[in-house]
Amino acid sequence: MDPTQRDYRIKTAVRRAYSAASLHPRERHPFPVGGVFARSLGYPAELLATLPAEAVDSFAGVSTVSLFAELHPGMRVLDVGCGAGLDSLIAGRRVKSAGLVVGIDFSHAMLKRAKRAKRIALARNVCFCRADAERLPLETDSIDAVLVNGIFNLNPARTEILTELARVLKPGGALWAAELILRQPLSPDIPASEQDWFA
Repeated sequence: MDPTQRDYRIKTAVRRAYSAASLHPRERHPFPVGGVFARSLGYPAELLATLPAEAVDSFAGVSTVSLFAELHPGMRVLDVGCGAGLDSLIAGRRVKSAGLVVGIDFSHAMLKRAKRAKRIALARNVCFCRADAERLPLETDSIDAVLVNGIFNLNPARTEILTELARVLKPGGALWAAELILRQPLSPDIPASEQDWFA
């Protein structure tokens, strides 16, 4: 299969899966979703209780990146693959009113949920927009910190994504990322499928 066609198929499958997690968070998905899962990763239950259910119920990250990142009041933060907005809202609290958090995702369904969560949380220093991680609608050297909570394993355009993140980060800025990785190569006997991108 042509690499361009393959990448398009993968991206379409990922968008479909994550949009389904937004629209129907309590149904079965090929990856963990929701507040119970977020608590299992280390998000404190008392913190999750203060955030809108719209953001918590469809959470599908892989770690507590918005908690371990070094964020300070006044920072401009980019949350790539923001999903339903959980990390963006947490980061918004940490950078306070003088800071700004931009959450970007390629799923319209996830962004609708994130925008509802923002309105409920009255998070005036958080904004969400539709974009691809490899084509960010941001100025060069405009971001102090980037948060990535599990998107590199979902997008074959990793080189392009990293190039874009380097472009938008200010000199001295930081990328804080969490990702799923294989401990060893898969056996060639295991047939590849679209589900591998969620495993």
